Amino acid sequence: MLFKTNIFVLCFLINEYLHHVLSQNDVINEERKIKLAQGYPLDSLLNFTELTAEYGYRSEEHTVITEDGYILTIFRIVKGKRCLGPIRRPPVLLMHGLLLSSDCWLDSGPDSGLAYLISDACYDLWVGNVRGNYYGKRHVSLNVTDIDFWQFSVNEIGKYDMPATIDYILKHTSSKKLNYVGYSQGGGTFFIMCSEREGYCDKIGVFIGLEPDSRNTNTKSIFCRIAAELYQDFQPLLTEIGLYEAVPWGGVVQQIAAFLCKDYVIADTFCRGVMYIIDSPHPNSVETETIRVLVGHFPAGTSVKNIVWYSQSLNVDVFQNYDYGTAGNMEMYNSTKPPAYNLSATTTPVVVINGRNDFLTPPPDEEWLTSHLPNVIEHYIVEDPLWNHVDVAYSKLTSKNILPKILQYLYEYSDVI
Repeated sequence: MLFKTNIFVLCFLINEYLHHVLSQNDVINEERKIKLAQGYPLDSLLNFTELTAEYGYRSEEHTVITEDGYILTIFRIVKGKRCLGPIRRPPVLLMHGLLLSSDCWLDSGPDSGLAYLISDACYDLWVGNVRGNYYGKRHVSLNVTDIDFWQFSVNEIGKYDMPATIDYILKHTSSKKLNYVGYSQGGGTFFIMCSEREGYCDKIGVFIGLEPDSRNTNTKSIFCRIAAELYQDFQPLLTEIGLYEAVPWGGVVQQIAAFLCKDYVIADTFCRGVMYIIDSPHPNSVETETIRVLVGHFPAGTSVKNIVWYSQSLNVDVFQNYDYGTAGNMEMYNSTKPPAYNLSATTTPVVVINGRNDFLTPPPDEEWLTSHLPNVIEHYIVEDPLWNHVDVAYSKLTSKNILPKILQYLYEYSDVI
């Protein structure tokens, strides 16, 4: 009798779960129908697995739980549609930058998006996400409305998200190492991991940094400087009124951008102009259709505390931890100043790729970074004089300007399965 009861309860729970999921899907599909009728491009409404499937790529969704309880969704493309040979190993991890998600590597389409291009070169590609973006807004015990959920900066991303993601991939693939491609914040958090977590650099065959972030002393983007400093100035007020998340996906900024930029003419003029203000102009690099799509996934959200860290980094000439002020630093670090990250701990072979026209991680800061790393095997300057920060994720010139260099080193540090 008890067995029958348990079976009944199990069936009831499964039925309720399926009903909930299907109901959610109905709502999502109905919202998409409305937005499609309003002129939103389909790709801007799709998630990672849906986007890859649309273009004939099979991807997998995986769940990573960090040491401090954050639940991250990451993705895997086992084999690219255009890969005709055997898969190379070890696996490759591709990490996004600030306010982005894994979807940024798909937004420019299968001829330009790095997720497509690297998997097409026959690599077992894993595409990560970090806490705070829309693929990283779950926790084993905290809710996203809790202030404690948002008490993180790049420090916690490097200290917990990167090790958890790497360990998961290595365990799932039975690999001893992986190769890491990190863009902007996705590069900076790699250096933090190496500094703060002993032994993790040894799990990486080669690190390829695409405009990797460290110190930001020479950032030339006036827009980004003002925006970051405003967050720092208003942080106490934002905390007081319960706003701990910065520019979330689905928030006012993202919704307005997606609504305006769905129009082709507005995307090609106003929205392109805003993109040039955020970084620097590079005419004929990012397709107008890509702009229409990317605003469906950007900004992806982070914590106010993380933006404040970036504001702090604009005014110091080192790559350092979060600054809590003199009293807070004494409590946290037993020092009046936050400790600098130990870049000499990055013993992994490092390749740095950057452009001359990058206003966010400009050449002087990239040169400073490479001068402090002990094992830089190449610092490659993109030949295109207008190559900038945004181009890495969205340019139609990716396959020409940076893919050959990426594949050169992935090939050098890989074997055929």
